[in-house]
Amino acid sequence: METDQFILHENDWVPNNECLPVLIYRGAVKAEGKKAAERFERLFADHGWLPQWRDTIFDYHHYHSTAHEALGVATGYGTLLLGGPGGREVEVRAGDALVLPVGIGHRRLDVSDDFLVVGAYPDGQEWDICREAPSDETRRRMRDFPVPDRDPVVGESGGVVHLWRN
Repeated sequence: METDQFILHENDWVPNNECLPVLIYRGAVKAEGKKAAERFERLFADHGWLPQWRDTIFDYHHYHSTAHEALGVATGYGTLLLGGPGGREVEVRAGDALVLPVGIGHRRLDVSDDFLVVGAYPDGQEWDICREAPSDETRRRMRDFPVPDRDPVVGESGGVVHLWRN
């Protein structure tokens, strides 16, 4: 499975995460549609990341200050913008999974009509939606935010374990 990884530095009002890389697993799941959504949900749950929704990605810039996020593209394809205004455009398609560390700005730019994503978060983390610059207290919390024990896609041998924990 091909894996992309990159760091996104603070950009405009979006904090991003200068320590933990974004991870993109290309072809993490080999099905499409309802079966792909179910496979992503099972895969994420098996690794301690609890699936919480099936939908698209918001079309506005936002980040999460209280949770890391796994996104599994179940159907369709599209372009996402990571890192806030003027950030990095990323092409995704059915079967791809993204792992976004706390603080990473994201939004959809242009997606197919059938674009469907599964969203999951590490057990014990409750996600929020932030659309403005973080306070000093929020920055401190995100900087000290715990790293999960397992990667949502690969489990004990994935990027979260090898890149985020070291």
